Amino acid sequence: MKRAVVFLILLAATAVLFGQENKTEQTKPAQDKAQTDKAQPDKNPVTTVVKEMLERQQKNLTAAVAEMPADKFGYKPTPEQMTFGHLVLHMATSNIELCSKAGNMPPPPLGRPAQETDKESLLALLNKSFLYCNAALAHVDDSKLGETIEVFGGRQAPRAFALIALTNDWADHYSAAATYLRLNGLLPPTAQPKK
Repeated sequence: MKRAVVFLILLAATAVLFGQENKTEQTKPAQDKAQTDKAQPDKNPVTTVVKEMLERQQKNLTAAVAEMPADKFGYKPTPEQMTFGHLVLHMATSNIELCSKAGNMPPPPLGRPAQETDKESLLALLNKSFLYCNAALAHVDDSKLGETIEVFGGRQAPRAFALIALTNDWADHYSAAATYLRLNGLLPPTAQPKK
């Protein structure tokens, strides 16, 4: 009787293992195709990555601005620092200036809000700047990164400068916005629990 039970257990284990092995063989062609796709080098690795970062940073930065209550847009951590509203204005102007340089596209008229404490206007301006960046970056690929552009102070630099400065700015701006939020007892978007 014991032998029969042991035999049935071994038979069941073999069936389970065989079934898993069979499933692995069925998914193997899909895995091979995925690996082949990865093996194909991206013709525009730099601009592809920047465009992917744009999507993520747009989401995080606009969510950070939306998280701050309207009555806190005049807040600044120290007298020497800019207000939260001015930080949002700076984000938008930086986006437009750098995306214009990167995409070789004329900047749209900015239209400053009447007050740097107007949450609705500032958030709309930030959204407009990201829409512009999406359009401008659609015109750039890696073959254009070595072209010369004029940057701050009339200096000449490769177009790659604008893309690198842009990604640095997004990180810096999110860090600053996150700090302002935390100083007001609020969690920045990337620190909030997943919904």
